[in-house]
Amino acid sequence: MEKYAKVHPKIKNSKIMTNQFLTSALVVGSLVASAQPDKPVDSKITDVTVFLSSAQITRVTKAKVEAGKTNLIITGLSSQLDPQSVQVAGKGGVVILGISHRQNYLSEFNLPKPMRMLKDSVETLQRQLVLEQSQKEILDKEEHMLLSNQKIGGANQNLTVAELKAMADFYRTRLGDIVSARMKQEEKVKKLNERITRLTAQITSEDAHYRNNTSELIVHVAAETATNVELQLRYVVAQAGWIPVYDLRAADTKSPVQLNYKANVFQNTGEEWNNVRLKLSTANPNLSGLKPELQAWYLNFYYPAHYALRGRAAGVQLEAAAPMAASKMKEDKVQFLDDFVTTIQTALTTEFDIALPYTVPSTSKSVVVDIRKYDMKADYIYSVTPKLDVDAFLMARATGWEEFNLLPGEANIFFEGTFVGKSFIDPNNIKDTLAVSLGRDKRIVVKREKVKDLTSKNFTGSSRKETYTWEIAVRNTKTDAIKIIVEDQVPVAQHTQIEVTAVDLGGAKFNKDTGKLTWELELKPNETRKLVYKFEVKYPKDRQIAGL
Repeated sequence: MEKYAKVHPKIKNSKIMTNQFLTSALVVGSLVASAQPDKPVDSKITDVTVFLSSAQITRVTKAKVEAGKTNLIITGLSSQLDPQSVQVAGKGGVVILGISHRQNYLSEFNLPKPMRMLKDSVETLQRQLVLEQSQKEILDKEEHMLLSNQKIGGANQNLTVAELKAMADFYRTRLGDIVSARMKQEEKVKKLNERITRLTAQITSEDAHYRNNTSELIVHVAAETATNVELQLRYVVAQAGWIPVYDLRAADTKSPVQLNYKANVFQNTGEEWNNVRLKLSTANPNLSGLKPELQAWYLNFYYPAHYALRGRAAGVQLEAAAPMAASKMKEDKVQFLDDFVTTIQTALTTEFDIALPYTVPSTSKSVVVDIRKYDMKADYIYSVTPKLDVDAFLMARATGWEEFNLLPGEANIFFEGTFVGKSFIDPNNIKDTLAVSLGRDKRIVVKREKVKDLTSKNFTGSSRKETYTWEIAVRNTKTDAIKIIVEDQVPVAQHTQIEVTAVDLGGAKFNKDTGKLTWELELKPNETRKLVYKFEVKYPKDRQIAGL
């Protein structure tokens, strides 16, 4: 392992080991003289750890420094860089004297190749447009000259018929050629303007991401002799992050549910992440890491007055990312990106290390990255709420999802290879089972109607009593047996003078607090089952009930 050499006499015998990180104080010590030479160096992004609302960039730079003190200037960095997050490590015969950061308002980010090609195309078309417009102006001037010189000969000069005919033919032919050529020129100008407009609109939509000012890191080093040095820089930038998104796939009602864990990775830092090693972290550095403290809770009488609101925000110091794990490529089969993802469990977060290089441009568009695929055990059951909708919905109830460290996110639902809709997964509100609706099945026929013969209204003294009876018929027209949950309800009284009595629940499970009725049925092929429930409502006859 190569070590840093000793340089300055005041720091004699000090040695800095390879890969030892130096957290920058961003204040250069007294050893850094203002006259030491500046040396701009190129750097390359190699690794990016993307948090939920920011990202940590790892850059590598190589340079040769002369004996003495040198300022290595790493240019073209994002203006969103957080100076307090900078870390530097490396190897070579130098001592790092300090690190500083500054904004550069005079230099813009180097445009990526696609943007340069767009701008070059616009410049070429604009030059061509000027040429075509000049040709059109020449034709206009020639037409004006011909029309201004229609008099032939003097006032006393007589022309023969042949001469007049020749001149007339000349004017007709030449003016016709001019008109035809001008129409072609106008068509060329029109098409050029349309192409320039389209390219300009494309440039305008993306150019805003590259017009920000850049920033620079200055690493102050000293060396006893001319030597080569390799530095690794890490820093955190804003305007980046990732959003979890899921695909839930069920091949049929006998297979497990496959959960595809994906991420929409976005960044608008101005830096291009070209073929970098990505790591996705569930951490959120923008949230404070300080434990809140309770203050005394005082009670006093209220006196109307105006008070100024005061608040205090606490920051969080970002720690170095965990080492990335290696992943070996499998052979002899088609592979997917999730084959190259390693899940790393840290003390507080989960990280997904992607072994393959990835490119995330600095635009408003996100890039979809596959993280993992999981198979979850699931049972399939139909569910219907005929009071709201008589269609039966096929539900997949999956278990074991707690092992996958899911985050709240949108889910795309697929069944039998067909997209059936969208849902939302919120692990904070899921209990033991992840229930997913796979769509309607018209082969389950459900009908709900009021039984008129068993529904009545009558008076008893000062009270009025109403009796309601409902019948739900469920028929399975499928060739396979099914399980189905049927849900309905009886009303719940919110006033002491209203009395609701469940006379006959029809074998349903009854929740007194919500009035919900639940039947769990097993229906054979072509079997029909009828469910009947009955309830009474009693209230003062001089009152009316809303919602009955």
